[in-house]
Amino acid sequence: MPPRAPLQLLSVIIPARDEEYSIVSTIEHLQTELRLHHIPHEIVVIDDGSTDETWARLQLLQTTIHELRPLQNPGRHGFGRAITYGLEMAEGDAITIMMADESDDPRDCVEYWRKLNEGFDCVFGSRFTRGGGTIAYPYFKLVINRVANLFIQAVFAIRLNDTTNAFKAYRRDVIEGIKPILSPHFNITVELPLKAIVRGYTWTTIPITWKNRRGGVSKLKIKEMGSRYLFICIYVWVEKYFSRGDYRKP
Repeated sequence: MPPRAPLQLLSVIIPARDEEYSIVSTIEHLQTELRLHHIPHEIVVIDDGSTDETWARLQLLQTTIHELRPLQNPGRHGFGRAITYGLEMAEGDAITIMMADESDDPRDCVEYWRKLNEGFDCVFGSRFTRGGGTIAYPYFKLVINRVANLFIQAVFAIRLNDTTNAFKAYRRDVIEGIKPILSPHFNITVELPLKAIVRGYTWTTIPITWKNRRGGVSKLKIKEMGSRYLFICIYVWVEKYFSRGDYRKP
């Protein structure tokens, strides 16, 4: 990997909708870990139309954690739309997307930063590789997850086995290079990495851990997402095999 200039700022983007039970602890644990490892950062939380106390708790927390930037999604709601807005507002030259429900481990975020500084364009976490793991993953969702990821592996001929996981990291120029971002919902978790791979950005995988939320309700509705995931897979597959490299990294 050729040497590259050190990254200056990590932007952690956290979409949040009705996460009053976990948003404070998520941010506090993340902040502690990033400060412990002296990582310059901002924590960009996008409130995506919460009807509970999420926004009030973010505003209060901002008075003690100055790296926190709480924002409200001004447009239509949706997991993907909130992330896209966060990407537009983030100031860092490195980007990590995390969940608001404490399912992602902040220590893995530190490792993402280190790997990006080794020169990789993208770092993808896998819960299903040696050293990774899950805690209290609902069995039905686990089965659907593995089937979906095996399908993506086969169709795109890639070794990444956890494409659907949202928790990933990118250099800023990758985000600019994979626009336009189309996904309004959870299918953004597939669109971003697949476009980065197809367009020729360098990437690596690290093992990560995931634990099921302790409070609140998951926003992912499997019945609603099947066709949306498939649409994005078809869209990127067509680009891979029919665009003749028109959108590849320069």
